[in-house]
Amino acid sequence: MVGRGTSHQSPPSGTVAPTWPAVPRDLHDAYILEVLGDPSAGEVCFQSRPESASTARRLTLAKLRAWGLGPLSDTCELLVSELVGNAVRHTGAQTFGLTMERRRGWVRVEVRDPSRALPCVLPVQDLDVSGRGLMLVDKLSDRWGVDLLPRGKTAWFELRDGER
Repeated sequence: MVGRGTSHQSPPSGTVAPTWPAVPRDLHDAYILEVLGDPSAGEVCFQSRPESASTARRLTLAKLRAWGLGPLSDTCELLVSELVGNAVRHTGAQTFGLTMERRRGWVRVEVRDPSRALPCVLPVQDLDVSGRGLMLVDKLSDRWGVDLLPRGKTAWFELRDGER
């Protein structure tokens, strides 16, 4: 599904997710959630382009603030960047989807793409300029994983929200 929705399937072949304009930082979070879609109500789909990462981060931050979870913002923003970066760079997909869920004591963020290729944590050296994405997800999240789907996969992470 393209845009807001609840489907976890890839858009039909030839369908392209809309291009979201760069989101000015001074826009109100409720407006951002209204315009782009609420990732806790259903999957929000993006074109698989590097510039979509900034919009996905902004949407994630808006939802965290709406939930009153601003203290998780820095970590969550970084981890969303890493999962989105993997979906954009390594899958060859035209689109990816973002969903968020809040459960008692936890926030879960998922990035779905149509590739069934599993990501892996790579060994990195001090001077390496790339390859640290999943290592960061592993170190900074409380839990993370990848679920294979009939058509693709969902990479996800969870953070404790301090409300236990």
